[in-house]
Amino acid sequence: MKLIIGLTAALLIAPLHAQEPLTPQTAQAALAAKPQGEAAMQLANRLRGWFGGENLKKGPNPKIDQLDVVWAIEVPGAQNISVVSSTSDWRLPLAKLGASDVWTAAATLPDGTGMKWHYEMDDKTKAIGGYFLEVYKTPVEATEQGAPKGTLREMPRWKSTIFPNTERSWWTYVPAQYTDAKPACVMVFQDGGGYKNWVPTVFDNMIHKGEIPVTVGVFIDPGVLPNDKKNRSFEYDTLSDQYARFLLEEILPEVEKTTKLKHDAASRAICGASSGGICAFTVAWQKPDQFAKVVSWIGSFTNIAHGATMREGGHNYEALIRKTPPKPIRVFLQDGVNDLDNANGNWPLANQQMALALAYANYDYKFVFGQGAHSHTHGRAIFPDTLRWLWRDYPKE
Repeated sequence: MKLIIGLTAALLIAPLHAQEPLTPQTAQAALAAKPQGEAAMQLANRLRGWFGGENLKKGPNPKIDQLDVVWAIEVPGAQNISVVSSTSDWRLPLAKLGASDVWTAAATLPDGTGMKWHYEMDDKTKAIGGYFLEVYKTPVEATEQGAPKGTLREMPRWKSTIFPNTERSWWTYVPAQYTDAKPACVMVFQDGGGYKNWVPTVFDNMIHKGEIPVTVGVFIDPGVLPNDKKNRSFEYDTLSDQYARFLLEEILPEVEKTTKLKHDAASRAICGASSGGICAFTVAWQKPDQFAKVVSWIGSFTNIAHGATMREGGHNYEALIRKTPPKPIRVFLQDGVNDLDNANGNWPLANQQMALALAYANYDYKFVFGQGAHSHTHGRAIFPDTLRWLWRDYPKE
């Protein structure tokens, strides 16, 4: 792994103004000279404040801003400390700050880096932590660009009849360009609370530029039962049409009380991660005449089964896709080599099997396979490109 080391062996060293926040960028900008004496002690105290004094002693995760990463740890009596990759031969020595027990280092990593790492000390028999790090550039479409802003609205909690005894939070986003005179496309997001605060910015920018059509966002959380138990796995991991019917018979009609939506499958997309990703695929698989566009991040195409037998798990899709006449759906898959491996299955292998099955059956699909773990980090970084691919041939308005 080739890395651009931002601080070499002496890091975070020039004094910073007290009122200036300590960030990976301001830290790297302070490297005019190695910290000595009081300057080193001041920097050590700032790192304690930034990471948290007690947390710093436990060997915390680094601070990350896009590709810039800062590590720090406080260990009395240590002679040498390095950050060491558990998945490659990469290591980065930490520098001790003056007479303090605080050690620190920083690096600018290549876009898409993913690695397991730990702190290694002295004779290499002492190690702290066991973490995973994943870094990507933030796409420009995910930042404010002056585009007209749509409206995000929190909807009244929904009591479902298709999923009895459940309630859920949900939100809608309506683009600034929407008018009642012209129905909009729609994109549904499972685990919607995790998307609602950043997807609208991407939509604002891309709709404004004409890169995607005017699209309403629907962000839905899993149902919660009266005992406060989430109904997520049953709703998302079950291979049936129940969740698709929930959207088509309950949620989308409620949205249409105030916002007109297009009803053709090509104008409807659905997105989710993990169990939300397999749920997105299941909706289109069950109702290809209603949803033709699927985005699955780190999809749980594994044996998380619900129903009368264990034969209903998502690991069956690989065979079903191969043996069923192709359905008119477009599928985007994302996963990483460091995704989950547990009793339910191996996520990287399952997603590779899905991609091969889709290729065998001549589906319109794309599979992006990186170094990441079971997180949204990679999916978020490529989301604008995903949307361009998903809507690439949609008629211009």
